[in-house]
Amino acid sequence: MWEHGKRMTTVGEKVRIVYSLILESIFITQCVSRGTEGAGTAGLKCRVVHLDSGAQGKFSVTGTGEGELMPKTLEGQITMEKTPSYFVTREAPARIYAMSRDTKLIVVVRDPVTRAISDYTQTLSKKPDIPTFESLTFKNRSTGLIDTSWSAVQIGIYAKHLDNWLQFFPMRQILFVSGERLIRDPAGELGRVQDFLGLKRIITDKHFYFNQTKGFPCLKKAEGSSKPHCLGKTKGRTHPNIDPEV
Repeated sequence: MWEHGKRMTTVGEKVRIVYSLILESIFITQCVSRGTEGAGTAGLKCRVVHLDSGAQGKFSVTGTGEGELMPKTLEGQITMEKTPSYFVTREAPARIYAMSRDTKLIVVVRDPVTRAISDYTQTLSKKPDIPTFESLTFKNRSTGLIDTSWSAVQIGIYAKHLDNWLQFFPMRQILFVSGERLIRDPAGELGRVQDFLGLKRIITDKHFYFNQTKGFPCLKKAEGSSKPHCLGKTKGRTHPNIDPEV
């Protein structure tokens, strides 16, 4: 928690929180921004609330009724909430707009084919007996007809989902973050995020190093921390062999 007039965490800890929020959310991070003018005048002086699945007070946009309230945001604060399913949930734009039409949306996207394979890899790790990626992808492989009803493919039809959001939010309130660039140049891509939120840029290349084992950038050890921060075990899995023609 970062707030004006209260004890600040170290820069390293701030970077760790922001990087985790953005990079570990493949589809969407929703930022509620109120009274943020000047929030970046003395560094990243804002409040970040990471509401993970199962956490108390989780804001629901899926109509489940589980957690209807976002935490209150005071002047000079930004509240961030991330849930990957927001971008593809039809009811989400209307519900978030009803809560705050000033909401800023950060959507993390990847190459649709890469993300479909990644999704399949995740499922395969839990269900080794599922059909091959190739058989799930096509309704008719000989004609090249893709099965767009398969969730791994359907989620990657970004234009379709974006159209739903544009009925409520203008493009100036939506930032698309490249998942590929987050890996190649995390500081540069997170710089765009900080600019979008009106914050002073404090995240730089010096905060990262590339982990050869994971194949992802990791955060260097922060002050007061015993080890660097890398993505969880579910990130960076080796993808199965897929027919290149697919």
